[in-house]
Amino acid sequence: MSDQILHECGIALIRLRKPISYYIQKYSPTYALNKMYILMEKQHNRGQDGAGVANIKIDQKPGFRYISRYRSMKSEPVADLFRKISGKFKKAGVDEGKHWDDEQWLKEKVAFTGELWLGHLRYGTHGKNSIENVHPFLRQNNWRSRNLVMAGNFNLTNVDELFNILLDIGQHPKDKVDTVTVMEKIGHFLDEEVQSLFDKYNESHSNREISDLIENEIDLQRVLKRACKDFDGGYTMAGLTGSGSAFVARDPSGIRPAYYYADDEVVVVASEKPAIKTAFNVDYNQIEEIDPGNALIINKSGDYAQYPIVRSKEKNTCQF
Repeated sequence: MSDQILHECGIALIRLRKPISYYIQKYSPTYALNKMYILMEKQHNRGQDGAGVANIKIDQKPGFRYISRYRSMKSEPVADLFRKISGKFKKAGVDEGKHWDDEQWLKEKVAFTGELWLGHLRYGTHGKNSIENVHPFLRQNNWRSRNLVMAGNFNLTNVDELFNILLDIGQHPKDKVDTVTVMEKIGHFLDEEVQSLFDKYNESHSNREISDLIENEIDLQRVLKRACKDFDGGYTMAGLTGSGSAFVARDPSGIRPAYYYADDEVVVVASEKPAIKTAFNVDYNQIEEIDPGNALIINKSGDYAQYPIVRSKEKNTCQF
């Protein structure tokens, strides 16, 4: 199975592994923003119909926004996105040196100053060509750990079956496109994981304490094993939780590509090796492939590893 070149979306994910103040002092307040721009611009051939970026601020204080998202369908969507985001920094006076070294002020006052980034370039194969179909998608909740941000490069062949599974578990999906179906299925098992941990600690801890325990103990491998077992087709799916965990899951035949690089400063994932090489000035031999049937999971503390989620099959990588 292989797809035509134009039927490929692209993803880009960055997880900063040190405090924001580290990057401010060593590089600049816009370090991650600049890296994400390069990752997406170097893959812009994958995004003919739109692009989007989401950002999560880990451990943001209550009462302050911690998820930001922009999407664009302009003729040059990547450039349009980053003009808007850069405008946030300019409006705050960061480019003039105001508050540029104040991590707490930046995280409270300026959007897109968090540690976790997810970008997407869309070439539509399902759904209408409208802004509502541009990734990343949001599944929102007042519990941080239940929030889910998702983007992907996939073409599932059993959307009707997956839609009916959602109906059988009691959901009422708002749309019958593969992106919504995928997000709601993963979101369902994320909810169950959170509820299981809440029940585990309910009699011995306060609700505030339980929230912290949940965020540090969520088992995303278990969530993805339960959610992805019914997916049929080629996929690379990237997700962020509101509490700061992240994953990139790959189909069992390796049809859709996914590569990653990690050091003590960042974990980065993209659909194409050259994008990572250019953005982070690393050699190709430092960039690894996410194995078919596996997910690269990054926990809230920034630790990462690959985990099996579905049984791998004979590799059948897309020609792209």
